[in-house]
Amino acid sequence: MSKRGYISRYLLILKKLKVKPYSSYEELLEYIDNQMEYLQMQDDTLTVGFSKRTLQRDLKEIRELFGIDVEFSKSRKGYYIIQNEHENMNFQRMMEAFDMFNSLNLAQDLTPFIHLEKRRAQGTENLYGLLHAIKNKLEIAFEYQKFCDDEPSIRAVAPYALKEFKNRWYILAKDGKDGNIKSFALDRLTNFEITNKKFVFPGNYNVEEHYRYCFGIMSPNDEAPKEIVLSFKPDRGKYIKTLPLHETQQVSIDNDKELQIKLNLYVTTDFIIELLSHGENVKVLKPESLANEIRAAHQKAVTKY
Repeated sequence: MSKRGYISRYLLILKKLKVKPYSSYEELLEYIDNQMEYLQMQDDTLTVGFSKRTLQRDLKEIRELFGIDVEFSKSRKGYYIIQNEHENMNFQRMMEAFDMFNSLNLAQDLTPFIHLEKRRAQGTENLYGLLHAIKNKLEIAFEYQKFCDDEPSIRAVAPYALKEFKNRWYILAKDGKDGNIKSFALDRLTNFEITNKKFVFPGNYNVEEHYRYCFGIMSPNDEAPKEIVLSFKPDRGKYIKTLPLHETQQVSIDNDKELQIKLNLYVTTDFIIELLSHGENVKVLKPESLANEIRAAHQKAVTKY
């Protein structure tokens, strides 16, 4: 079997266990048989050859390749995935990518019926190198083009983590110029280089905590998050319920007149832009300072027409 065939089988095992934890070997075999027939439509070299011994080898490879542990429960008589909240998020994204990849390959003759956004790559060619630098605590250097500057600047930074927001990837790093932690968009980063200079990751810095109350990539350093109350028109509210604005979102009122939600967030430019994008469908109820800011932005927009 090709490498692609092996990886497809690994991901099928994970996909089955995601949908039905504590699946038995027989259930996994039946699922893979059905799905492999589907995948062979795009690659007729794929074969199954799935046995209990093969499953054990696959589980070992899944652990080494994806960092995901699968164990057998004697009490439940089935296999299940062991993961924490952070690992679960990465797993969900990986499965989405797998489903999308296979769907697009199967749909090569269906291009008139599938319409993808026409956008260029967003700097992902440097992802592997950045992850290597983060893992090994190596400083990186690059040229960075800010939208507000005419010329790029040369940066030397200590990379801490990667973050995604609205189809863009960012590197969170300590800037060597002033020692502040900043975000740099990968699509504006060129002449990327991994140096031999090591850095020490600060023991008191937690990326997850740093962005816990942020909407987007901006993170105020000395402000406290605020309770934000928003009222959406019922139709728009359906979208907000199925795709929450933020993980702190809580529904207060949900009826045929409005969807009212509470959020605990920093009020940043990213969040204000998001609110403005909803236009007349949203009203800020709290805090008053944010309501005034949104009102002023709408009034300024009217003067342009």
